Parts: sequence; structure tokens; C-alpha cells
Amino acid sequence: MTATGDTISAAYSGSVGAFQIDIAFNAPMHGLTALFGPSGSGKTTVLRCIAGLHHLPGRLTVGTEVWQDERTFRRAHERPIGYVFQEASLFPHMSVRDNLSYGRKRALRAGTPETVSEADVVAYLGLERLLDRAPKNLSGGERQRVAMGRALLSQPRLLLMDEPLAALDLNSKEEILPYFETLHERLSIPMLYVSHDLSEVQRLADTIVLLDKGKVVAAGPLADVLIDVNLPSARRPDASAMLDAVVGPYDSRYSLTRVDVAGGSLIVPGRIGDPGTHRRVRVAAADVSLSASRPSETTISNVLPVRLIEVRPIDDAQVNVLLMLGHDGDGARMLARVTRRSMEALTLVAGQRAYAQVKAVSMLRRRGASKASPHPLPLTAPRSWLP
Repeated sequence: MTATGDTISAAYSGSVGAFQIDIAFNAPMHGLTALFGPSGSGKTTVLRCIAGLHHLPGRLTVGTEVWQDERTFRRAHERPIGYVFQEASLFPHMSVRDNLSYGRKRALRAGTPETVSEADVVAYLGLERLLDRAPKNLSGGERQRVAMGRALLSQPRLLLMDEPLAALDLNSKEEILPYFETLHERLSIPMLYVSHDLSEVQRLADTIVLLDKGKVVAAGPLADVLIDVNLPSARRPDASAMLDAVVGPYDSRYSLTRVDVAGGSLIVPGRIGDPGTHRRVRVAAADVSLSASRPSETTISNVLPVRLIEVRPIDDAQVNVLLMLGHDGDGARMLARVTRRSMEALTLVAGQRAYAQVKAVSMLRRRGASKASPHPLPLTAPRSWLP
């Protein structure tokens, strides 16, 4: 495992009670890295080791700083981190303003230089109208936004989040996610985010570390790991490809927008955004079908030339097919989930050219938003079924 000054490098081996852990991974010193896996896979244990709350044998470097090795162990209060738990754990006797100020005072006591101001945090998290309220008068989503603000105002070098949305209902999650996206876009603080919810990870993460039974199954850029047909993430019922897209022109007659991805274009309902802006697109493997020749009469708008790269059985009935857009196979990568019967009937094999019919496209968060407007905008359109 090679680390650089632009890397968070973690390696631990030992036990916490009866749970055995043996992990090693690198994460970039920018963006959001998700620690993802089923319950009991070791996600929170790893995060607590990074926070200094568990002391297992190992090594941790954050950029050029060694936080743990054979001779060094920075205790939790000596690590410049912000930690956001599942429950907000605000001080009940303090107002929102005073809870935020507590984080700032902690940074001042430690002599930590200010990298994010209180005014910016209040704006990014939409806390202006909440400052004089008591925590008991806040919703679950509002409490988590305040907890996030308090963590950020401690001026952390690293932000740790342990399933911060797990205690929220679906409506509260949808309320808070755009604020998380705004923080991701505006701040340069690296974030490690624990979750077992793939939809959260798909929406927020840039990098993913897959964990299972205390071991790292895979680690790397989100878009690459999720479509690796040799990994369990690609065998999930909700397996999807993440594509970077540029918004194209809007067709007002039919209320459709074109978005361009490497190797092709997709048509999606509604006005998605200003032309030239960047969005993340999710295409579920179950929403991609294959045809050996270009369909001439179909209600599906998105029919794209592809090259089949790899075919991997899921079970006796289904296979995953890794695709690359464009007949030359030089475009974005997607997954198709089809039956073995259909593959054999069409005599489709790896290396062959074909056509992918994309039945649905989900628009996720913006990418590269302008810093001129700190307030979060509605970033997510509902699942779009194309005509």
C-alpha cells in the first residue's frame, strides 16, 4: 500500500472484543470517501480507529502527518477531526448558535487556523432561521445539520461521519442530502462517510472502500468499483453505473433534456439544468437491455451503440454484462443485467458490438457547482421513466 502527501493511508490489524479486523486502504485528501458494507462489516470500527477512539495495532497517515505507527499514537483529542454520529448529540441547554460556537471555541483553544467561517457554515447548512432555537425544537434533519456545523467549526483536517442519516426517516433524509452535497462541493476538507445505504453512497461519494467481515474487498473511484462485475456490489439488485454528464439543450416542445456522457447522449424528462453544467447520472443495470441490432421501432428513447467488455454470471438465470458506450468501446462504462437465455438466443459474447436500450435514468447531484451561490438548490429529480 503506497501513500503520498495527498493521501489518507490507514492499516489496522487486531480485534475489538470478538470482532477481528485486518484492513488496509488509501483514500484521497479531497472529496468524500465512503466506507460501505453490510452491518457488522467493520465500518464503524475502522472510523473509530481513525478517530483514535480504538487503539488497534496499525498505521495511519493523513497527508504528511503520522497519526499512528509503531512509535506514535495521537490520542483522540489530539487529532484534528470532526466527528458526526448517527444521533446529533447536541448540548440541550444551548441554543443552535451556542452549539455552533462551541465548535469554534474548541478550534480557538487548540490554536487551529480558520479554514471555514461560521457565516459560511450557517449559509451552507441553511441554519439562519434556526440560530436562536433550542435543540428540542428542531427536527431530526435540522439537528444533524447543526451537528455537522459544529463539527466543521472545530476546523478539522478530516471529517468523519458515522451513518449520519441512519436515524432519519426518508423525508428527513431528502431534506438534508442537498446540504451534504453543498458541503461536498464547497469545502476542501476530506470526508470519510460510513453507510450501508447504497443510494446515499451513489449520490455523495467520489471514492468507495468496500468492507466485509473486517476486511477490504475493494477500494477505488466509485464509478469503477460499482461496475466491477467481479465484486459483490455489482451483483446487488440495485447495482448501477455512475456516469458524469454535461447538460445539453432543452426541448420545450416535449419537455426533454439531452445530457452528454462519454461516448453518447441520453434523453431525460424535464428541464435538468443550465446547458454546460455537470451532473451525476445513475443508470441501473436492471434498466439496461441489449439488442444484437439497432431496434427500428421502440418506445425507448435511449438506444446506444456499445461494445460488450465482460460477461459474468450472477446465478443460474442472470448475468451481468459490462458495456462501454460506442462501437469502438471508448466511452463511459455501464452494466446490463440480462438473462442467460437472452444472451444465448442473441449469441452475445464479450467483444461483440451491440445496442443498449436504457429504460430509465436517475439524475443525482450537481458536479462542479459555482461558488457564487452557497445555498443548496433542489438537486435530485425523481426517477425518470422515459417514453
